[in-house]
Amino acid sequence: MSLTHFQRYQTWYAALFLSSYIFINNTINASSNIMEAQRDGELPFMIWEPFVWEYSSAIGTLLLFPALVWLLKTQSFSWQKIPRSLLLYLLASIAFSLLHIGIMVTIRKLIYTVQGMQYDFGLVWFELLYEYRKDLWGFLFLIVVIKTYQYVVNQLTGEAAPIRQGEDTPENLNFDRLLVKKLGKEFIVRVAQIDWLESSGNYVNLHIDARIYPLRATMNQLISQLEPQGFCRIHRSYAIRLDAVESITPLSSGDSEVKLTTGKVLNLSRRYKEQFKGQLNSSAGNF
Repeated sequence: MSLTHFQRYQTWYAALFLSSYIFINNTINASSNIMEAQRDGELPFMIWEPFVWEYSSAIGTLLLFPALVWLLKTQSFSWQKIPRSLLLYLLASIAFSLLHIGIMVTIRKLIYTVQGMQYDFGLVWFELLYEYRKDLWGFLFLIVVIKTYQYVVNQLTGEAAPIRQGEDTPENLNFDRLLVKKLGKEFIVRVAQIDWLESSGNYVNLHIDARIYPLRATMNQLISQLEPQGFCRIHRSYAIRLDAVESITPLSSGDSEVKLTTGKVLNLSRRYKEQFKGQLNSSAGNF
């Protein structure tokens, strides 16, 4: 598997890894419950019940995982405001636990009802405290997993940053080179090497041949800086270097397909078609 392929589908790979780990772990826990109960002779529960208990917990964790990623992205831990951050994450862990309990108990009640049985959560205050003790550990473990994963991915893929010239400010920055940090090394790539841009949350992925370099910026910010260098936005999520265009194919929907010299085909949205034609004609007139 190439690094570029991983970069394109890293969200799916991360989801697959996390789902596999959680369900394998919870399957082991369920089978352990059965084996431990068998030591005492007859099982005090139906053999499928431990799997319902564990899998309902796993589903709850997976459903809440995106919210945890969002928390770390929008409310990162501040070492300058440690008490505030600790309080915020404590409250977040409590909310995580309550939602996790709510999801898994709902799933269990539904399955038990289908089986003509009744699920008993137990003494509420005691069970909430018991579950929070486990959920707090799971909450912290997932944070470590997320941060470790992000660090490893950043080291493997590298991250680009513009090289400032003179007195340019971040709001009005002109640059023609990028400094890329990757695996402890630094090297320079030229903006003229970029084939196309892809919006990805708080980053814009710079596509250069078969390589992808994430740059912390929004598409609006970046394209306003790169338009003078021959870049044009063609979609809400895409922008291209005009010199990299090989052909344009109109579609019946009113959109078009733009094929680059690398073979990549991107959608040209109707919203950006006139702007694209104008910049393309202007670019051709400069030759």
